[in-house]
Amino acid sequence: MIRVLLTNHVLSGALIGAVVRRPVPAFAAGVASHFVLDAVPHWGDWGSIRRFLQVAVPDGLISLAAMGTLTALAPAERRPAVLAGMIGAALPDVDKPAKLWFGRSPWPRAVDEFHIRIQPEASGRAHIELLAAGAFGAAALAALGRRPVRSAGPR
Repeated sequence: MIRVLLTNHVLSGALIGAVVRRPVPAFAAGVASHFVLDAVPHWGDWGSIRRFLQVAVPDGLISLAAMGTLTALAPAERRPAVLAGMIGAALPDVDKPAKLWFGRSPWPRAVDEFHIRIQPEASGRAHIELLAAGAFGAAALAALGRRPVRSAGPR
């Protein structure tokens, strides 16, 4: 089974960008959403770096594919906001590959400690991640398909 971690952040970021429609607020809301989602009980508790990588590598590839697909599907006028929302939502987790490859996080220690402290992870919650991915993906696609509301003013 493929497990999702970063993918849920990317999908929620796409939804945020589709709804917010402006890149800077979408980016900021994406970053905030990352910490909100991390505070919800979710799947984790890897036990080893090897086990983490068995999940993280496919998840990272799925996340990149989702980013490319949702960016391509977004109407041109909303594309920057969708991309900004996804980048903002994924950005806080750059600490994981940075620690693995470079031995340190790019974030201040207080941010890393907060990020770790808020995450209630357990091994039996993969189904929650999959349900969340389905919901975020469907909501993002629905939001991207909606046309902007136009004012009823004179034409």
